[in-house]
This record gives sequence, structure tokens and C-alpha cells, in this order.
Amino acid sequence: MKLDVLNKRADYIGISGSVLCIIHCLITPVLLVSSSFLANDTVRVGFLSLDYLFIGVNILAVYFATRHFTTPAIKIGLWFFLSVFAVAILLEDVNESFEYLGYAASLGLVTTHLVNIRLHRLRHSH
Repeated sequence: MKLDVLNKRADYIGISGSVLCIIHCLITPVLLVSSSFLANDTVRVGFLSLDYLFIGVNILAVYFATRHFTTPAIKIGLWFFLSVFAVAILLEDVNESFEYLGYAASLGLVTTHLVNIRLHRLRHSH
């Protein structure tokens, strides 16, 4: 039963995870600089490790979105953007360009999930 919900809502979960990751990545630097909320190292590490949670959510979403019928282009696009997203998030401390690559890959995931939703609706309406 729970897997059925994941199969039906995988694209929505992927979109939500990617958008929340973008919001998280935009807000974190502001909070680190302007707030004493994250002065405690334990809170800071916990807040920054949300990146790994977003990678995990997106892995599940892409897996369940591509598990059943979808076009090969959508399947390749989702896995490509997920791979770029995960690598960019893991390497964002190495170079600033990886942060921007992560934003682009996240937007690519959102767009590809939206296209997949659209294709599913078109296929089921006929």
C-alpha cells in the first residue's frame, strides 16, 4: 500500500524535495551570517546535513518515478539530473561553481518531474 503511494506521488515528492533543497541552500548562508541560532556547532552540523536528506529523498523519488512506464528520455533526464545534483551537493565545499551546478540540477529535476507528470496525464486521459 505504501509503495503504491510512492509510485503515484514520486514526481510530486521529487519536485517538493528539489524546491525545498533550493530554499534551504539559499537561506542557509543568510542564517549562518546573520543569526546566533546556528552558533551552536551541533545545530549547525544538523542544519547543514539536510543536504544528505535531500539527496536521499530525490533518489527515492527518481527511482519510483522511473520504475514503471515512462519515456526513455525522461528516465535518462531524471537519472542524469539526480547524478549531477548529488555530485554537486557533495562537492560544493570544493568550489563555488558546484553550488550553482547544484541549483541548475535541482531545477532540471523539477522540470523533468513536471514533464513526466504531464506525460502521465496525457497518456491516462486517452
